Amino acid sequence: MNFTIRKSVKNDMLQVLELIKELAIFEKEPDAVEVTAEDLEQDGFGEHPAFLCFVAEVNAKIEGIALIYNRYSTWKGRAIHLEDLIVRETMRGTGIGTALLDEVIKYGHSIGVKRINWEVLDWNEPAIAFYENKGAKVMRDWDVVQLSEEGIKNYISKL
Repeated sequence: MNFTIRKSVKNDMLQVLELIKELAIFEKEPDAVEVTAEDLEQDGFGEHPAFLCFVAEVNAKIEGIALIYNRYSTWKGRAIHLEDLIVRETMRGTGIGTALLDEVIKYGHSIGVKRINWEVLDWNEPAIAFYENKGAKVMRDWDVVQLSEEGIKNYISKL
């Protein structure tokens, strides 16, 4: 399988959004995606991009992505967060996921981060095995905490 890993460009965002929606379906939340291609274009490019995205391209079609952004650990210092590593279902097992993860790790190393974080659903055993085989530590004693847009508004209303 021949593919190319590269940094995304604005024109990739429609295909990136397709993969994000495919992931939402896989994660049993098909209606959860609110972000638009325009949001991705605005937020990922310009003077202060909110994220960096690597894409895996096969025959001019994006078949996988790894979307990351900067973080800071009070214990370790500079870090990056891997928000999503997505490989189109029909392309899994071709090496694209490994190549995308390799690119994220190389990038993190090149900018001197002390840690790379990401989450994986506890029922996604193939992904857990993939990450553990790469040397990642799946910390099952931590729970993810989120406050949604509605939750933020409710919180603010009580201040």
